[in-house]
Amino acid sequence: MYSQIASNKRRSVIYALGFVVLVGAFGYVITLALGRPGFFYPILIFAIAYALFSYFGSAKLAIMTSGAREIAKADAPELYRIVENLSITAGLPMPKVYIIDDPSPNAFATGRDPQHAVVAVTTGILPLLEKTELEGVLAHELSHVGNYDIRFMAVIIALVSIISLLADLFLRLSFWGGMGDDDEGGGMNPVMIGIGIAGAILAPIAAALLQMAISRRREFLADASGALLTRYPEGLAGALEKIEAYPQGMQRASSATAPLYISNTLKGRKGFAQGISKLFSTHPPTSERIKRLREMESQQ
Repeated sequence: MYSQIASNKRRSVIYALGFVVLVGAFGYVITLALGRPGFFYPILIFAIAYALFSYFGSAKLAIMTSGAREIAKADAPELYRIVENLSITAGLPMPKVYIIDDPSPNAFATGRDPQHAVVAVTTGILPLLEKTELEGVLAHELSHVGNYDIRFMAVIIALVSIISLLADLFLRLSFWGGMGDDDEGGGMNPVMIGIGIAGAILAPIAAALLQMAISRRREFLADASGALLTRYPEGLAGALEKIEAYPQGMQRASSATAPLYISNTLKGRKGFAQGISKLFSTHPPTSERIKRLREMESQQ
């Protein structure tokens, strides 16, 4: 378990550094293509400001998007007690507990740090899972909190959005002739324009794929950390089997918040949409997650 956690942390840092390089390089190419190298600094400031906005506002956005409502201990005593006990075991502050009115079994954690964390589960997950399985799911989500995944992914999602915005901005400006005429030093470089257009098409795809890779690593890390917390990997493995067997995704599924959940929220799509959903899935194959958990169980 410890080796799995260490490996996932190392790879996540490498992916994150690659993301920052991608944002910086793409922004620089855009400014050169438009003949405005000095515009790189406003872009950099905007990127930092947007990342900070996402960092502080990601929890509220996730709660609003999912339609979650906060509950007290009296509303769901067993759920609340499990979260309390696991928080104490993990040495974490008690997070706020939310319920999502949705029959599809799922759960997520969000918040910028353990002191501002939120754990949410759907109404569909409560009757489906045994107590040990629910503990496994909640330990997974609390591991996201303890590993600061919720902060990490908020920044990564912001960077993906920034790259998409920059690509759209560049394509619009290049179509309308750039940001100024040659006399103003704003002449457009034809070679760099070609490179910029290619970058504007490829960079968002690369960013999305990199986000998927990071998100999948964080899921493996939370699985390992959660199993370490409960000392019972089979609980989470059994829960994942039941969640995966449910045929439909969530009613209020959103690609923006999908990386937060323990399982794919966009299940049930058919044809081409199903293929795209799998390609850009923020979660590793459930069968692989279950396999790793049961290997941990056998090694105890």
